[in-house]
Amino acid sequence: MLSNNTQADTQANNSVVDSRIATRRKLLTSLIAGSGAFVLAACGGGGDGAAPDAVADRFRRRNTSGASTATPASSASSASTTTSASAPAAASSTSAASTSTAGTIAASSFGVKADGKTNDRAALQAAIDGSVGQILLISGQVRIDTTGLKLRTNTHIRFASGASIKLLPHNADIYQMMLIEDVSNVIVENAYLDGSKELNSASGGEHGMGFSIIGAQNVHLIAPTTINTWGDGIYINDSQSKKNTPTYNLVVDNHKADGCRRQGVSIISGDTITFNSPVWQNINGTAPACGLDFEPNDNSAVFKSITINSPTTANCKGGGINVWFGSLPGPISKTVTIAINNHVDTTSPGGSFAVQGLSLDGYIVNGQISSTNPKWKYPLIVEQWDNNGPRINVQNPTIVKS
Repeated sequence: MLSNNTQADTQANNSVVDSRIATRRKLLTSLIAGSGAFVLAACGGGGDGAAPDAVADRFRRRNTSGASTATPASSASSASTTTSASAPAAASSTSAASTSTAGTIAASSFGVKADGKTNDRAALQAAIDGSVGQILLISGQVRIDTTGLKLRTNTHIRFASGASIKLLPHNADIYQMMLIEDVSNVIVENAYLDGSKELNSASGGEHGMGFSIIGAQNVHLIAPTTINTWGDGIYINDSQSKKNTPTYNLVVDNHKADGCRRQGVSIISGDTITFNSPVWQNINGTAPACGLDFEPNDNSAVFKSITINSPTTANCKGGGINVWFGSLPGPISKTVTIAINNHVDTTSPGGSFAVQGLSLDGYIVNGQISSTNPKWKYPLIVEQWDNNGPRINVQNPTIVKS
């Protein structure tokens, strides 16, 4: 058995994983995880050159003939017993900010009716614009259209107990319910965003987001819930207007994503991103359909100081956590630092943790992708991973016997 302080210098043997966990991809290599620690650098393979902002294309273009016969773990676990996020929960007191009432202004004072039927989007946007530097309190059942809401620098929004924002019936495959773009110093507490996928008459697409966080700095989301979005619960990417400006210093505490079509969270690019105790569950509808997906659009992407603490992924069709680096290599050398601690996934039919798609072709991508103390039903999946890429470091895994 390897000690934890030597695993970074050791390469473990590889073996072919049982085909029953290959629900949407052909597996090339994997390692059957046991106790102790290991580092894996898998056999290389070609990337597929996925198009920007089309994370599902790679799966649609690949061999999907291997059907899964896997079934969720029958024994109780923290993943399989997670409660549904089908109704707004009481406001959380996760931080000191959540108990403060200083400088609070009610959204209703801007004409937000929150009666469960009126389109309050314009009034709520006016409330956001008019409450910068104060705490905006949202109460009741707010309904908005797919134009969505734009948060400003120094926005602080608090959802009262039982408050929610839900999309009205629509026909849209692209929207951002809350857009946090090129702004800084934003706090959102206890948000409950419902993308109303059951009310969407669109026939395709995948870019309807709960939160879109793009080129923002110093953002703190406290106990957000995102359900039934057409795409991702939370989408994180670089600024689209300011070159080389990734989202920086984002903290998300106790995120719950339930019933999203594409992902619980997509991280396309980011610097100093931390998720604490998220639950991403019941993700299904369009590929990749993962709890968390790391996927760059191109060589400009950054994956620096990304920390995911105690995530639970459950019943995600495409798998719990996925890393796909097919579009990352290029003229700009990259160093990747992704650390995942105490991941639990015992019920996702697409696998628990997968690292895929890196072909360096003479470019440089190094660093480390680590998972410490995971509890998985399925072992690590590695496919098309260049030996000279970032090390894949799994320490002290537990494989749950079904």
